[in-house]
Amino acid sequence: MLGFEDAQILDVTGPFQILEAARTKAGEPAYELELVAPEKGAFRTSCGLTLTASRGIDEMTDEELGHVHSFMVVGGQGTRRLVQDARVISFIQRASAKARRTVSICTGALLLAGAGLLDGKRVATHWAFAGTLRRDFPRIEVDDDAIYLRQGKVWTSAGVTAGMDLALALVEEDLDRETALAIARHLVMFLMRPGGQSQFSAQLAAQAVEDERIARICAHIVETPRGDLSVPSLAARANMSERTFARRFTEATGLTPAHFVERARLDEARRQLTEGALPIETVAHQAGFGQAERMRRAFLRHLGVTPNRYRERFRTAKRPIANSIAPEDRRHVS
Repeated sequence: MLGFEDAQILDVTGPFQILEAARTKAGEPAYELELVAPEKGAFRTSCGLTLTASRGIDEMTDEELGHVHSFMVVGGQGTRRLVQDARVISFIQRASAKARRTVSICTGALLLAGAGLLDGKRVATHWAFAGTLRRDFPRIEVDDDAIYLRQGKVWTSAGVTAGMDLALALVEEDLDRETALAIARHLVMFLMRPGGQSQFSAQLAAQAVEDERIARICAHIVETPRGDLSVPSLAARANMSERTFARRFTEATGLTPAHFVERARLDEARRQLTEGALPIETVAHQAGFGQAERMRRAFLRHLGVTPNRYRERFRTAKRPIANSIAPEDRRHVS
């Protein structure tokens, strides 16, 4: 893993914690981990804590890089400086060419992009830098909504803790799902899979809203997904005209009212599917979708899986589930 001054510490420690926890069937460590940096020794992360690189990048030979299975590049404030550093960019190109797999965490995607490794690829990065990546590297397709993505030998992740989701996916690919699931449960995480989750929940979007009246409407939507959440009803609650409300809501949240409402209902449905054992039809009603088919279409549109498939993948505990597997989904369950 390539670290550097002003790296985001969780970009380093999150994936490392997951990879360190992985064990083979014989109980041996599955990975040998090494943290390198532009210079050997201690470097300060953006939160003020210090990490230590075992080697500097100039110490690594092509022969050594040829034995690297996964080359990982983290993100953080330091990427803004390093994307202009020819020595670091050259090392990234050299290491990626030799390694079997190249991975970026968070804004580490900016460094891979600066090295020309993401051209023509669909990639993920921290939501706040998606626009920057798209603007500065127009040959890249940036997916603002993905937790992590794989394009050939290159994997990219969204911001900060999404690097842990990606690391779990790497463990699942390299070892097996059972190992990844055991690590996820120990760390109190969901076991994530490509395309299986949306990066933004309605709750996360609501937290960033500065307009007080719109923030109150967002809280109302999240708290009452089964309520009348039509634009006329919400506009009346906000004491605005429908047109003004729709414009201000979209400006404040980045989502249309209808899109935000659907996200809030998805959040509620996801929670109920993973934490409880209610039938799909009941979940659809309680989450505000009304009909199971309407909820199913929303899951496919946003998450790429059916509610039944989602429950199978992400439920947090094994418990009896009433009518959990619909006939059309049984063929998908391994």
